[in-house]
Amino acid sequence: MKIFNSSTIPKMYKGSSIAIGNFDGVHKGHQKVFRKSKKFSKRRKLKFGILTFSPLPVMFFNKQIKNHRLSSENQKFKLFKKYGVDFVINIKFNRNFSKINANNFIKNVIYKKINPKLIFVSNNFKFGNKRKGNVNLLKKYEQKYNYKLLKISPFKYKKKIISSTRIRESLQNGHIDLASKLLSRTWFIEGSVRKGKKIGRKLGYRTCNIFIKNYVLPKAGIYAVKVMIESKKYIHNGVAYLGSRPTFKGEKIFLEINIFGIKKNLYKKTLRIYFLKFMRNDRKFRSTAGLIRQMNKDVTLAKKGLKPKLVI
Repeated sequence: MKIFNSSTIPKMYKGSSIAIGNFDGVHKGHQKVFRKSKKFSKRRKLKFGILTFSPLPVMFFNKQIKNHRLSSENQKFKLFKKYGVDFVINIKFNRNFSKINANNFIKNVIYKKINPKLIFVSNNFKFGNKRKGNVNLLKKYEQKYNYKLLKISPFKYKKKIISSTRIRESLQNGHIDLASKLLSRTWFIEGSVRKGKKIGRKLGYRTCNIFIKNYVLPKAGIYAVKVMIESKKYIHNGVAYLGSRPTFKGEKIFLEINIFGIKKNLYKKTLRIYFLKFMRNDRKFRSTAGLIRQMNKDVTLAKKGLKPKLVI
């Protein structure tokens, strides 16, 4: 799979079919778009590409939004490849790009630079300055710019449309099983181990502090997790804490992992943390002794909570 970091692409990739969108999480709805797009592309003997944007436009326009992504850009591209994408046009979403009006986006970016034969979008696709462009505008220019627009109907689960927003809300409400079902895989965060205050060690549990980057924050509390260290195939069991450490008057949100059976230093190592089950809310304890008693219970419950099957 070839990745282009601008809309200027080689001639051999022009005249292809493209799906346009953010595709954050590459959930079941996105996968449906890819299946249908790939099927039509194969029939017409066309390469199939994706036109996407970095950073996510919502994060560009609202600098207050720090934690939003369901998957990192690298994870997203790996999933694109998994679902049969031939090439990716990853456009840098900056102030200049955001000022392009919808008509000029169609004319100067889609037609002049990419010149696709087929375009696939969802029904609610919006684009251009102030999001004034929509599927009706794309449809209007079909003949003029020599492409065929195909709208893919949304994928539903329990009569509700699957969307990145729905998955984010599921995670924020602690509904990990639902989020993973809508993604078609166990949701995970990937991050490097940073130096912490070693509070866990003092309480009898050695933990890894993970830098969360710009991932969406799931509900604060305790989780049963599985952990992959440095992309090695062996999966470890563990328990995770996401929260601000209210017992110690903390303010910043931390992700701490206690990996069962691992006692060595993992500082600077990259971990992939698969969230299997939400176990309890974050809470403030009156004493350190009370916290330790609860941590002992959490470990026991986490081991029981690790029964759900990991889907990679």
